[in-house]
Formats: sequence, C-alpha cells, structure tokens
Amino acid sequence: MHQPSMDSGLHASTMKRLNLKLIPFLMLLYMVAYIDKSNISVAALQMNAELGLTAQMYGLGVGLFFLTYILLEVPSSVILTKVGARRWIARIMITWGIVAAGMSLVQSANQLYGMRLLLGAAEAGFTPGIIYYLSQWYPRSDRAKAMSFFYIGAALASVIGLPLSGAFLHLDGYFGVSGWRWLFLMEGLPAVVLGIVVLRYLPDTPQSTHWLQPEQKDWLSRTIASEQAKTPISHHAAWQTAFRSRQVWLLSLFWLLQAFGTIGITLFLPLIVKSVSGQESFTVSVLSAVPFLFACVFMYLNGTHSDRKRERGWHLCVPLVLAGVLLALAVATSNPWLAYGLLVVAVGLNWAATPVFWATTTEYLSGAAAAASIALINSIANIAGLGLPPVMGLIKDVTHSYDYALLLVAAALLAGGVLGLYLGRPRRAAPPLPINPSRGFDEAKSP
Repeated sequence: MHQPSMDSGLHASTMKRLNLKLIPFLMLLYMVAYIDKSNISVAALQMNAELGLTAQMYGLGVGLFFLTYILLEVPSSVILTKVGARRWIARIMITWGIVAAGMSLVQSANQLYGMRLLLGAAEAGFTPGIIYYLSQWYPRSDRAKAMSFFYIGAALASVIGLPLSGAFLHLDGYFGVSGWRWLFLMEGLPAVVLGIVVLRYLPDTPQSTHWLQPEQKDWLSRTIASEQAKTPISHHAAWQTAFRSRQVWLLSLFWLLQAFGTIGITLFLPLIVKSVSGQESFTVSVLSAVPFLFACVFMYLNGTHSDRKRERGWHLCVPLVLAGVLLALAVATSNPWLAYGLLVVAVGLNWAATPVFWATTTEYLSGAAAAASIALINSIANIAGLGLPPVMGLIKDVTHSYDYALLLVAAALLAGGVLGLYLGRPRRAAPPLPINPSRGFDEAKSP
C-alpha cells in the first residue's frame, strides 16, 4: 500500500490549522466591509425619499465611492507590502468604520456624495490586500477553495446584512432619528472594533504565528517560496510590472465584466426586488438576501471542484455564461416570481467564478507585482461601480423599468464567460503543483 509522504501529512495538518485560524476571522472582516460598502442599497428604501434623491442621484452617490477607491487601490496595496498586512488592514478598517458610521449624519445629496468619496478612500486596498495575504499563506493546490471561503464572507454579508439592515429601518423614529441613520451608525462601529482586534490577532507571516508548529512553518514557507519563484511574473519583479503585462490587463477586463453582475445588481437588488414583488421594506430585504445563499453554495462547489480537477477555464466560463442567460430570461418573462427565481440563481452563478478567478490570478504572479496587479485588476473592475449605478439609475428614470439595465449586465456576463475560457487555458510556462499523494490525481498538470 502507498503511504503518504511526510510533506503530504504536513500539507493536510497545515491547511487544517490555516482554515481554522485564518479563514473564519478573514471572513468576518470581509462581511463587515461588504455590509458597510453595500448597506446603502437598503438605506435607499427610506433615505432617497427623505433626502429627495432621484434614482440617478442615488446612482451617483453609490458610484462616487468607487472613484476614490479606484484611485487609491494600487498605492494602498503597495504600502501593505511595505508595512505588513496587520498594521495596514487595521488602519483601513478603523478609518472606514468611522466614515461608515458618519454616513448617519448626512443631510443632503452633496453630503452623501462627499461621504461616499471618503468611504472609498478609507476602504481602498482592503480586498486586494486580503487576496494578496491569502496568496502568501495558501499553496496553489488549495487556493481556489481558500478564496471561496473568503468570498463566502461577502455573500454571507448580504444574507445576514440585508435583513439586518431592513430590521434597523424599523428603528425609524427612535429618539427622533430616522431608521436609515440607525442603520449606518450601528453597522459602521463594528469595523472600528475589529480594526483594533486585527492589530493584536492577525499574523503578518507564517513564521510569526504561535499556532503553527515549527515543521509546519518551514514546510509552508518552502512551498510558497518555491511556487513564487516559478510564477511567470516573479516574486522579485517591481510592482510597476503589473502595468506592462498583457495578461494582467486581460484579467482586469474579465473582472470588469464580471463586476457588472456583482456590483451592478447587488447595489440595486433591493430596489429591483421591490419593483418586481411590490413587498414592504423588510420583506424586500429578506428576499434580496436569498440570492447570496446560492452564491455561498456555488462558490464553494466551483472553487473546490476547480482545485480538485486542476482546471480553471471552464470553471470561469460556465458560471458567467449561465448567469447571463438566466438574467436575460428573467427580463423576458412576465411572471414576477419566475423572474425573481431566475434572478436568484443568476446572482449565485455570477459569484461562483470569483474564487477560481483569484486563484488563477495569483498563480500567474507573486511578490510586490502580485499586490499591485491584484489592486489594478480590482480597480479596473470597480469602474463598473463608478459608471454602472448612475447608468442604471438613468435607465430606470427614463424607462420606468430596470429591464434594459439588466440586459446590459447579461451581455457583459456572456462576454466575460468567453474571455474566462481563454484566460483559464493551461499555460506551458506554468509551474508544477506540489505532489499530494493523498489526493489521488496528477498534480503535475497546470490549471
């Protein structure tokens, strides 16, 4: 009988420790970040009327977050590689928590615009910083699964956050304060507390942990270093290399097209669901959370299956193509509950490509170039957040329907699916995966 190697045993035990010690905490951080970024979609159910915002004005307020977010994403991520993840992620969380809570003080459209700009500046670098951080801890053979757990935090933020935000709206009138103001205040403060916890809890490197054994630290450090040395853009490349790579720009285009769904639909989902269902605010918030339960399941299944099969292209392509088709069918049907059901599955499938995408990206580059590239890719994608909400709001104001806006999103997802198949193709120059005999498949194949 074939006995697992020493490295195989270290692999399994080390991944178990990482999954227990890092992933739940990072999921919690991302949940709070995502709630603070997207809770404006529920606040809009009351806020728009109180502040006299049209759909186009609301869309502008949503979109301005992404202006400063895009501009500061790369600089913030490069700083993270200089000062360490623990200090910089803590700084990001404390500042964004203060600004997110400060959204409760907004009195006019212009103040809303200003606070959204500040929120984008405060949060810039968080998501790419965490993705880069995970790439420093997880070998290629486990990365898509790890990314799926991280992004499940974002999906759970909608599952938990949307009904929670809807519940906060029911505090309307307490102490003379509007419900949407309570929402911003109560959901902004946890980020400040967690930022302080990050300073004490989050390790910068495997060697700085107290919960990994010495042999686990050595194995993990050797494995990550070996893989980084073989990436097409090496660990020693300057961060500016990201801007000269054709592959990085193609990855950016894919993430931009995928973001039409994750950003465009998510930020308008409660308003879309209300227009379809005609239900009251809390029911709308609950119905808006259901698609993200599907997103959690689809991300885990797609990420795990991609790691197991050592294949990336079809795992990027199929979810986006199906999401685009289902979204178009949702627009075409006249049955509101069938349209809602199709929308639910489409949103879940749209998210399913996410962990596979970041696994593919971090297999291509490492080091400071990886941090800058991840930030650049995320910045390009967030152009959808900057431009799409005002366009969707304008379409709604002009046509009194979200149908044409959703068809625009569907077309973007179909194009993204085709591009994903190209990006995920096997690369001749890709490094071999570490052998793990307990898995029972050929690990020498590149995804």
